[in-house]
Amino acid sequence: MTLFTGSGVAIITPFTNSMEVNYPKLKELLEFHVENNTDAIVINGTTGESATMTDEESLDVIRFTVDVINNRIPVIAGTGSNDTRHALEFSIAATKLGVDGLLIVTPYYNKGNENGIYNHYKSIAEAVDCPIILYNVPSRTGVNLSIPLLKKLAEIDNIIAIKEASGNISYAAEIARVVPSLTIYSGNDDMVIPLLSLGARGVISVSANIIPKITHEMVISFLNSDINKGMRLQLDYNGLVNALFIETNPIPIKDAMNFLGYEVGPCRLPLGEMFEENKLTLHKILNEYGVEKWI
Repeated sequence: MTLFTGSGVAIITPFTNSMEVNYPKLKELLEFHVENNTDAIVINGTTGESATMTDEESLDVIRFTVDVINNRIPVIAGTGSNDTRHALEFSIAATKLGVDGLLIVTPYYNKGNENGIYNHYKSIAEAVDCPIILYNVPSRTGVNLSIPLLKKLAEIDNIIAIKEASGNISYAAEIARVVPSLTIYSGNDDMVIPLLSLGARGVISVSANIIPKITHEMVISFLNSDINKGMRLQLDYNGLVNALFIETNPIPIKDAMNFLGYEVGPCRLPLGEMFEENKLTLHKILNEYGVEKWI
């Protein structure tokens, strides 16, 4: 089972200047992605600043997204936590709202052992009737999911995929070799084509917030055997991708969107304003790439 093929946007959460969720703007963004070939919406993830949102806010944002999208493309909700009970309850609640899948990050800070992490995912998977994407991002969690653990997790029926963001191509190749039943999605915008060459089916992308058509086209071109076009788009846009990670995500992508006229508001603390030098660099690169202004 594959939840989507192509580009899933790790969508930002727009805030007002008073730091409330800006629902009219979120609706505009969701419609923008449907119109511009995004293949799935990934809501309430890292890029969506889920760590700064209350459960009530997060569930309201998920509910709103499901309603607006209305089955036109898949909606996948981030429901991970470093507290298994909380992740389980939150995953059940999100599933009842009608999401198409769940993205569940490896428990962070606790640095659970393999038995603990296995039972964390197992208990959530058994509690929901919904496909689950594992999220491996050791730079944020302090834990890398081992290949033997992934093999064991893949035996659970509704654990179907992994968002792979370790940045380790050898590790990704081992997932493809040893655990072929797991669909792989790149979690790094600068490594999409390398992972597609190993059998991945797409990307969960930050840069798709501002270049949705290009991100979709890069993946679909490669998967449709236009390898040179896919590779060219990856290489041509890696300069922009790198600039979008000049500081901690999602600080640069939100700044970029505001510079381009999206008016998505600030990040919530502890994500602060970019250093002025980095901001100028990012804006210069956006201009050099000719990224379209928000209309």
